[in-house]
Amino acid sequence: MLKIIAAGAIVAGGWLAVAPGVALADAAGPTDFKSEVVSIEPTTPEIDVQIIGGDSFVELTVQPGTDVIVGGYNNEPYLWFRPDGVVLENQNSPATYLNENRTTSDMSAPPAGLDPDAAPDWEQIASGHRWAWHDHRAHWMQSTDPVGASPGDEVLEGVIPLVVDGEDVDVTVVTRWQPGASPIPAMIGGVVGLAWVGAAAWSSRRRWPITPWLLPPAVLALVVGLWQYLSLPAATGPRSIWWMLPAIAVTCAIGGMMAEFARARFWPDAAVLVVGVELVVWGWVKRDGLSASLIPTDAPGWLDRFAVGVALATGVGFVALALWLLFLPAQLRAAPVRGAGDGGGPGAAAEPDDVSESTAVTDSPRPAHR
Repeated sequence: MLKIIAAGAIVAGGWLAVAPGVALADAAGPTDFKSEVVSIEPTTPEIDVQIIGGDSFVELTVQPGTDVIVGGYNNEPYLWFRPDGVVLENQNSPATYLNENRTTSDMSAPPAGLDPDAAPDWEQIASGHRWAWHDHRAHWMQSTDPVGASPGDEVLEGVIPLVVDGEDVDVTVVTRWQPGASPIPAMIGGVVGLAWVGAAAWSSRRRWPITPWLLPPAVLALVVGLWQYLSLPAATGPRSIWWMLPAIAVTCAIGGMMAEFARARFWPDAAVLVVGVELVVWGWVKRDGLSASLIPTDAPGWLDRFAVGVALATGVGFVALALWLLFLPAQLRAAPVRGAGDGGGPGAAAEPDDVSESTAVTDSPRPAHR
């Protein structure tokens, strides 16, 4: 019963870990569209405009001492970058509410009666001369592919109006549909992951420690997830779940190794289950990147997809292996898997369960071995 309760709690805890990540803001995600700033007219060195996450966010950086107003969709004041670095948002601008999400299906409607021509109601949202936001003039908003277009085509051109130190400046952004990603890195990752779990199962049958097999895939997921998290500005709401889940997996793998070193029996098996669940959930969260052209990370795309393939394969494999280890009858786990003449290494024979069994083994003649 203890095993059932613990296993259920571990699996439930893994899925509950996803809940905070789902509730986060509309962070940059995998996409098949790439937006680029093609012109800033007139050219001014006081500002720098970048596209973050393929086409997800427009990031504006303003030089100290420069005053910039970003226009909304009705050319009303939307954002104000003050010379002292404070960034304010106009609560009377419809863009404040429309820009909370990047797609039309998730878009928040402005409050009823909102008047974009009313005097701006400024509210501070940042400091440091920098901010990033969803701008629907700079990305493909639909959840479906453009009709009548194909990968490589331009699907959108938009202009974001600015007022820089009292002078009108137009930022033109072009969005293009990108070809799909190659499935080969993810497939290789899946094959490597399955082979890794197979080796771990073989190691378990030889009575060698299994928990060291947990650490490499967990560390790989942690490196890739943390790399992605650190690749995005804080204003874009990068998801902490990208690194948090594999960090839990790494911690549990280390704890399982310590428990196995202390000759505990249940907790190393439980660690296999925890690590498996965390890897499966992490891979599922990042599954869209397996086929999308662009992933919002500075890591190579092939490495991200390879790591997700490894995580999904090893995660499912570790969960299955853990359930087998946790619920396998004790007498089967105690059975020897190697002959006594195989050199006396780890797993050479099972420990006798009681004195009578030990005596029976001692008194009986040993068979000859080569």
